[in-house]
Amino acid sequence: MALKACRKFSGVIPRLLFKRNGPPFPCASKGMPSDMPETQTRCAYVLWTKRAYLLRSFSSSSSPSETNVSYDQLKQILASQSSVVIDVREPWELREYGHMPGSINVPLGQVCVALQLDPEEFRERFGGDMPQQTDHIIFSCLAGIRSMKALDTAVSLGYTDVRHYPGGWQEWAELEQLN
Repeated sequence: MALKACRKFSGVIPRLLFKRNGPPFPCASKGMPSDMPETQTRCAYVLWTKRAYLLRSFSSSSSPSETNVSYDQLKQILASQSSVVIDVREPWELREYGHMPGSINVPLGQVCVALQLDPEEFRERFGGDMPQQTDHIIFSCLAGIRSMKALDTAVSLGYTDVRHYPGGWQEWAELEQLN
């Protein structure tokens, strides 16, 4: 009986999302298919298509080459402190494997909330300056998967200059040993 009620409820959610006048979440709407109403969001589109991999197509950056940062670029950025580098791995991963000097640790599960905090609370919780929506932000993780999810989250919250390091900590540690 409870399973039957759950099924009915799960069928109602997409209809509710599609009938709203405004988006249910702060998601970007750029790149939507022409047959989908503009009031729909990335979140609703994923429900509509039932394909989570389409999530990426809505970010304001159109190609992966525009969002990716190479090891050499990241090294220069960290040296010049011209960007905010956010490592989205869990704290235990940083303790066990290490971290990039100058990066701020904000676990992926907390990125959405963290980027909406007031600057003082962000500094208190994460030990670094909170990036502004126009700041250049680079996300990093272990192998580039979580950093891409963090990039999508930041774009959906209105951050405009967001990139990620697809090599992640694995590539960083390997190349640091060679240099």
